[in-house]
Amino acid sequence: MSYEKFAYTYDRLMNSMPYEDWLRFVKESFDRFGLKPTTIVDLGCGTGNLTIPLAMEGYQLTGIDLSEDMLAVAEQKTGEHKSRLRGGAIHWVQQDLREWDLGEQVDVALSICDSLNYLLEEEEIVDAFRQTFEGLKTGGLFLFDVHTPEQLFAYADSQPFFLNEDDVAYIWTSELDEERVQIEHELTIFVKDSGMNTFRRIDETHQQRAYSLQWLKEMLLTVGFTEVHMAADFTWEQPTPMTERAFFIAKK
Repeated sequence: MSYEKFAYTYDRLMNSMPYEDWLRFVKESFDRFGLKPTTIVDLGCGTGNLTIPLAMEGYQLTGIDLSEDMLAVAEQKTGEHKSRLRGGAIHWVQQDLREWDLGEQVDVALSICDSLNYLLEEEEIVDAFRQTFEGLKTGGLFLFDVHTPEQLFAYADSQPFFLNEDDVAYIWTSELDEERVQIEHELTIFVKDSGMNTFRRIDETHQQRAYSLQWLKEMLLTVGFTEVHMAADFTWEQPTPMTERAFFIAKK
């Protein structure tokens, strides 16, 4: 998956995402599991929409993403917020979350906004889990969220999606492989050029696959995590068949 042109429009299209809820849930997790972390890695950090607010809380962050363009936007945003980091710091690294390695272990690994759903094969999920286990200190936490199968079926049932605003518009269609619970999103985006009455067209294809929550839990335990907790839709309730976004907190 390439975010190249899309990276520079990403924040405009994602401004309604619940980043404040993600931040709240992450900090609640630290409290619930008695952890006072210093070092955090954000896997699949995108343009830093969670990484930067965490740095503003005083944590030492490493943001990892496969997309050079996403990281370029994140770097630019860091400069804009530099005076607000309050002792926190961010280091941006281009790596694959299936084989990331910082050379030293961290207190917490995060992967939010369903980044792991972009791994389309079971062995890729296991590789990411194993690598994250190795990258954590003993007692550290791996916290991530995923779209559930229910969410992908909901996307397929509700599509197509449309946006039509003065500076940006899109047409978004989806096709679901029900057997694999894998969805392909086709987006045609039109972005207004700054100071002009012309629009640029961006065509993007994104694929995600949803996995059984029980299978994900079993794989976390298989690679060595000693505790695995699940929660549903930004609450601390257990997931149900209707849960759309499931959270996992795994302890090493």
